[in-house]
Amino acid sequence: MASPSGKRGAWLRRRAENVAAGLLGVMFVAFIAQIVFRYLLNFPIGWSFELTMIMWLWLVLWGAAFVVKESEEIRFDLFYVTAGPRTRRVMGIITGAAIVVLYAASLPATLDYVSFMKVEKTAYLKIRFDHLFSIYVLFAAAVIARYVWILWQLLLGREPEEFDSTGANSGL
Repeated sequence: MASPSGKRGAWLRRRAENVAAGLLGVMFVAFIAQIVFRYLLNFPIGWSFELTMIMWLWLVLWGAAFVVKESEEIRFDLFYVTAGPRTRRVMGIITGAAIVVLYAASLPATLDYVSFMKVEKTAYLKIRFDHLFSIYVLFAAAVIARYVWILWQLLLGREPEEFDSTGANSGL
């Protein structure tokens, strides 16, 4: 039986996937609208391109922050897969510490920049840029939290997963 926190985590993961699917759906509809208006009606519209770009930005950062698992991230594993468990653990600790320190160090400047951008709006939809770029703040906070957790687990002695290239797939 799964723990209550595991059930909550699975539920939250599914909701994050639902949001990502919604963003992808809106992006697709805006893209199709752009094609229809431009090529069938000979009436180009700018808002559809703008909406497509906004949805793409949010989809990539939302997905990286809340949908993609750490084990599904793209890695440069040429050295990692040939190393033993202890060396992989040290590599994970160094990488985790570097990511936490760098993202945490950049967070104050990121917050300043995002809040400064409240003075600008997008050309067609008139969305304030601070609202538009706020997804990066969520992304950075999620990355910091994820790698603090990973770093904590590695420091407690949990061995990192061994990568099995024969079992690699597209996530389906």
